[in-house]
Amino acid sequence: VQLQASGGGLVQAGGSLRLSCAASGSIMRFNAVGWYRQAPGEQRELVTSITRGGTTNYDDSVKGRFTISRDNAKNTVYLQMNSLKPGDTGVYYCYEEGNYGIKYWGKGTLVTVSS
Repeated sequence: VQLQASGGGLVQAGGSLRLSCAASGSIMRFNAVGWYRQAPGEQRELVTSITRGGTTNYDDSVKGRFTISRDNAKNTVYLQMNSLKPGDTGVYYCYEEGNYGIKYWGKGTLVTVSS
């Protein structure tokens, strides 16, 4: 399983970014796919996920601002991030979750939100 995240960058507060995560195979193989982020000096935290059945889950800090979506034909998961805040700064990692909760990780893409 290979995951390639892209789309990070530097943006001002209030701006938007869209992250992409391209998988080497069908994302529908997995129970869930999603995004974690890791701020400097902090632990990695779950931002959002979407199950094979389409159920989404969001951390409270991003509800109403971030949207996860997927394109099954392209084996790609997206994270649309709007109204970005400095607190959203961090490295964003996409993941896929298989059986027994095993997670496969991409390399991450850096998002920096300036105030």
